[in-house]
Amino acid sequence: MATTECIQSRFRFARHFTREVVGEFSGGKMTSDAGALLLREADQELNLLRRFSRCFVDGRNPIFIEHTLEQMIAQRVYGLALGYEDLNDHEQLRYDPLLGVLAGKAEAGEQALAGKSTLNRMELGDSTPDRYKKITYCQEAIDDLLVDTFLEAQAEAPEEIVLDVDTTDFAIHGQQEGRFYHGYYDQYCYLPLYVFAGEHVLCARLRQSNIDPSAGSVNELERIIRRIRARWPEVKIVLRGDSGFCREQLMSWCEAQQVDYVFGLARNSLLEKIAGGALEEARQQWEQTQRPARVFVEFEHETVSGTWNRRRRVVAKAEHIAGKSNPRLW
Repeated sequence: MATTECIQSRFRFARHFTREVVGEFSGGKMTSDAGALLLREADQELNLLRRFSRCFVDGRNPIFIEHTLEQMIAQRVYGLALGYEDLNDHEQLRYDPLLGVLAGKAEAGEQALAGKSTLNRMELGDSTPDRYKKITYCQEAIDDLLVDTFLEAQAEAPEEIVLDVDTTDFAIHGQQEGRFYHGYYDQYCYLPLYVFAGEHVLCARLRQSNIDPSAGSVNELERIIRRIRARWPEVKIVLRGDSGFCREQLMSWCEAQQVDYVFGLARNSLLEKIAGGALEEARQQWEQTQRPARVFVEFEHETVSGTWNRRRRVVAKAEHIAGKSNPRLW
């Protein structure tokens, strides 16, 4: 007597207008991250991940290597791009057929990718190999790659390049090394330094948060601008930053290197007194029109404390908005 097949593999649901709605379990291995294939196409044009992998040195014995360095880097980078920040995610992701394609596995979906422990050893490597961390990296090569990618993206030499230098909080939720509480951000965090040229990232340097925002900025900018000028000696460079970068060391360096700069300037009673006439004019305009009023004024200024070694031009925006004064200084 033949056995009866009792496993239902197809379910019918209420129709959606003229369309039939069914549920099946015969799709095999599927993914919801297919959009990453567009990232793969972009990377094949830029050849970025392959060049990035060349910034590392693989000291493992080739006989025992199952996952190449380039595959592991691609696996980790694409995972981050898809929102999988935790290495523990890769215990399941390593079997994902799409991630196998992105990582360059010949038998994607059949061959497992690197597990969390293997990826962890790669990430914890530094410039000096040891018994357990045989994959090392060259920091200078990685730094140069970021700048070179920006240079290669320009069809011709630009007349002017505007660099933005900034910091932001990188929240810490555990007992990570170098954790400090930052009063402004009201949390434990790191304080990475960034340098942008439009949409291009030229520098991303992780730092502790118990430092001045401008700490290390001269070294990073000197390296970046030197590489830019090696390609375009005559290009005009403008540096922008908020008041956290209005420091004598950075401003003096810019002046010596013929780099124009625009930095925010923290308000104080003296500066507001100097711009008092413009602030009053803006207030009167607002009272007459009930619309935001802005009056600009410029003057030469030097710090009373002597932290600046020379007088510098200051531009003040005397703004009156919503019934209150809102001055800004650069």
